[in-house]
Amino acid sequence: MKILHTADWHLGKRLDSFYRLEEQKLVLNEICEIAEEESVDAVIVAGDLFDAFNPPVEAIELLYKTLKRLTNNGKRPVIAIGGNHDSPDRIDSPDPLARECGILFMGLPNTRIQTLALEDGFEVTKTDEGFIEFKLPQHSYPLRIIATPYANEIRMKQFFGEEKDVALQNSLKTTWNKLAEEYCDKNGVNLLVTHLYMLKRGGEILEEPDGEKPLKIGNADLVYSDAIPAQIQYTALGHLHRYQNVGTEKKPVIYAGSPLSYSFSEAGQQKYVNIIEAKPGKDIQMDRIPLKSGKQLVCKRFDDIDLAVQWLNDNQYTLVELTIESDDFLKSEDLKRLRNAHHEIVHIIPIVSNDYILSSSTKQVNLNQDISALFNDYFKSVKGQAPNQEIIDLFKEVINHTS
Repeated sequence: MKILHTADWHLGKRLDSFYRLEEQKLVLNEICEIAEEESVDAVIVAGDLFDAFNPPVEAIELLYKTLKRLTNNGKRPVIAIGGNHDSPDRIDSPDPLARECGILFMGLPNTRIQTLALEDGFEVTKTDEGFIEFKLPQHSYPLRIIATPYANEIRMKQFFGEEKDVALQNSLKTTWNKLAEEYCDKNGVNLLVTHLYMLKRGGEILEEPDGEKPLKIGNADLVYSDAIPAQIQYTALGHLHRYQNVGTEKKPVIYAGSPLSYSFSEAGQQKYVNIIEAKPGKDIQMDRIPLKSGKQLVCKRFDDIDLAVQWLNDNQYTLVELTIESDDFLKSEDLKRLRNAHHEIVHIIPIVSNDYILSSSTKQVNLNQDISALFNDYFKSVKGQAPNQEIIDLFKEVINHTS
């Protein structure tokens, strides 16, 4: 059984003032082509289908057309869960019609899909809250999926109880194990699909992408991979934008990553979809396939305007963060030359290195830092001390809710 895992499409996303929809059309077309070339039996989209609760009409249309195409006329199931950027109501609302096309939407952790059988297609044979079992016509054994879409704090308390902050890890572990014990024996393929901030216990702390609404506030929302039931052969994650395995070689726990680079912190990252081959009771085989579509995000630094203009002219199909070092402030004619050379410069960062130009009483700001480090410097300059963790977490929450 072959399954394609992708996530974090963020349809409708902008990078500053630059709309990415045309690139998204290209990369989703590439994903559809990979699904056909690999003859996959099912597709998983692990959350953050949209970039905002109220996405533009073009983004909604692109999602439905792509998912419909991925179903291969109802012959393969497409399971799409809600992420922290998605409105659960918007994800769930098209479900009755979508099911008839082979698309199964899950917006909330306790979503229960109805059983169905599509003519010349697959069947949903068993369901529970957060669980689906499929019978695929080309396989004698079933596919089982335990699915936990993202839920905010209020919905988590409704689903897991009032002590959510201290009990999230245990509540998920209990819920997943109960479903696995009841439905996931060794006679089928057993997967977990979720959109959470998950780490390997004792492993490195993974950074959330710039511009991403943070799931990790302190350690309250951390979920460790040892909560995953033993019956699960593969865990399909969404949220972090870089491809990575926070599980083991035998029990992969995979962030498929986003199909495009959505911030300059992702500049230079290769993007992938993950193809898994699964058999009951056997180790998963994986093949990550590089994606080629979309513009590269590039951070470049020059101390010569002519060299910068030359590079910009030679590298048109890019989105650029440009740093210009000089002994003087940038002149308007230089800015115009840069802008005329390349129409997709997202940021121009001038750095003046002449001590005479800079007042001796003025401290030069290190603009190579990320926004959190800049805030930290600003806070210290105003208050005389570094901000505490509570203020830092609040700042991250504010900037990501306003971006």
